[in-house]
Amino acid sequence: MTFRIDQVPTAQGLVLRISGRLSMEDLNVVRTALGGRRVVAIELAEVELVDRDTVQLLAQTEAEGIELRSCPAYIREWITKQRECS
Repeated sequence: MTFRIDQVPTAQGLVLRISGRLSMEDLNVVRTALGGRRVVAIELAEVELVDRDTVQLLAQTEAEGIELRSCPAYIREWITKQRECS
């Protein structure tokens, strides 16, 4: 496993703090974490590398109302381009 997910409870709900490298093979673990308690945000400050499938999942979760915190600029730009192409 090349990534880590920490679940941080807050008064508003759960924040998922993700670090490391995420790829298509890891997304089922991320989806499982998203399916638990009410997730209000995903903290991305320590994410090093993502692939196209990960960007699609992040764009989808943001569209569903989950905040993407400390999103690296290259990921934010990729999400924006992904939305423009959809």
